Amino acid sequence: MAGPAAPPGSIPRRTRRGGTAAPAPSSYRAPDPMDRETAMPALADTSRRRAGLTLTETLIALSIGAVLLGAVLPDLSDSLRRRHVEGAATQFETDFAYARGAAVATQQPLRLRFGGDASGSCYVVFAGDPAACSCSVAGAVCGAGGRPLRHVHLPADGSVSVRANVGAMTLDPLHGTVSPTGTVRFTARDGRAVHQVVNLMGRVRSCSPAPVLSGHAPC
Repeated sequence: MAGPAAPPGSIPRRTRRGGTAAPAPSSYRAPDPMDRETAMPALADTSRRRAGLTLTETLIALSIGAVLLGAVLPDLSDSLRRRHVEGAATQFETDFAYARGAAVATQQPLRLRFGGDASGSCYVVFAGDPAACSCSVAGAVCGAGGRPLRHVHLPADGSVSVRANVGAMTLDPLHGTVSPTGTVRFTARDGRAVHQVVNLMGRVRSCSPAPVLSGHAPC
């Protein structure tokens, strides 16, 4: 008499008489996702692997960031120094153009005076007699008849200083000319500089002595 039919997909085994016996029970058991005994160890092992990879990636990223930061910092410092010296030179050019235009508009001579002491360097734009105003860390200092219009002070511990090869300049109200002509030097702490060269006609030309700042004509 034949035994019970074998389940689909099972491999029948033969008996000694040539008949077919029921398949042997398999020892494999598919893991149950809800079984904590089989699921939790696998999840814990996966979490450990993920944490290890994240830490490794973080260390690699930090190392790369440190290398890049070390390479960028010198260029960043150089860029900041350049911006400071160019900003101060541009400010002077703006103040000078204002003074020249104001002299012609008001039909009275205006003057620029340069100064400096232990506290820093400065210049002042004013109306009045040639010696009516001077500049200092406290601001423009004017006597009787002096009227300050612009004042710039660059501290000694700052990144830029200003010096001129003349003590003062006078702006003629009739022709807009300048007397005497001169060169105003704005110098960064690393020695790089921008020179503002003022000619007789009241025009300003910028140049840079060696080491020449990029974007400027050499002096």
